[in-house]
Amino acid sequence: MSYRRAVIKAHGGPEVLEIREEPVLPEPGPGQVRVKTLAAGVAFTDLMIRQGDYPGLKEKPPFTPGYDLVGEIDRVGPGVKDFAVGDRVAELTVVGAQAEYVCLEAEDLVRVPSELDPAEAVSLVLAYTTAYQMLTRTAEVEAGERILVHGAGGAVGTALVQLGKYLGLEVYGTASRPKHTLVTGLGARPIDYQRVDFVRVIQDLEEPGVDAVFDHLGGDHFQRSFKSLREGGRLVAYGFYNAAMDRGGSAAVDFLRLFSWNLLPNGKSAQFYSIAPWRKKHPGWFRKDLEHLFTLCGQGDLQPVIGKRISLDELKEAHRWIAKARTQGKIVLCF
Repeated sequence: MSYRRAVIKAHGGPEVLEIREEPVLPEPGPGQVRVKTLAAGVAFTDLMIRQGDYPGLKEKPPFTPGYDLVGEIDRVGPGVKDFAVGDRVAELTVVGAQAEYVCLEAEDLVRVPSELDPAEAVSLVLAYTTAYQMLTRTAEVEAGERILVHGAGGAVGTALVQLGKYLGLEVYGTASRPKHTLVTGLGARPIDYQRVDFVRVIQDLEEPGVDAVFDHLGGDHFQRSFKSLREGGRLVAYGFYNAAMDRGGSAAVDFLRLFSWNLLPNGKSAQFYSIAPWRKKHPGWFRKDLEHLFTLCGQGDLQPVIGKRISLDELKEAHRWIAKARTQGKIVLCF
């Protein structure tokens, strides 16, 4: 039986993506299961991986991209006892998810409630777990605090806004004007970063400043976010969009800046979050947090924003949409 998968044939622009049809399904080895993919995420991290800009990635082209997936087990390898054919599971793969079938280590899988929509469930694996861990484990927010979310109309941004409101926070979010209706509907106060200075908006509030800022942009934007903090506020950086898109800044310089700011005598702090190293260091946290998010989604407390559901044949175009920040919420590849 044949199957289809996306392949990055070389590092570069969207043109290096191709869809291949493989003649034979992969077979799970000891401790593995084969998963029939139901939904996989498409995110900015995939663009960085495609360009060869993702730090620490060992895979060399050609390989299949795809940071997260939800699927059903259709074959169990030798030695696997905790899963059976038909079980629905999720995994943070980093690469490999954008394929109709994929073999995964059973010990890394998280069970997915069967009643959840696969597209909504996969939205929780990367975007919402990132948002939840940054809020609760990195910034350690408390109800009543005020936060600023950059890119509030994107995948992680909408997750931060929704979870922030669920946790009892006052939320401000930067977004382009076409996304303000979405941001407002999720419960945040939108700031049009293209027309006004978000630092001035925050500092001109009756009670100036925020308790935490979540910034994926990098470069001088980190510095402006740091200025938006109250005394004792926390900047959580989780990306280098500007550097990756050649819009200024350097990931190495940004790291040094972040950690040097912790030495200032103003009570403010800056940290960097990346889900893959966190998952490796704290696998129990990842599993616990994702299972909690599945529960919240099942209860109706969260409703992931899905901007587009696409097919494999639309993947190249989806990379272009993400690069231009044209979509709202998460792009999901459906099989």
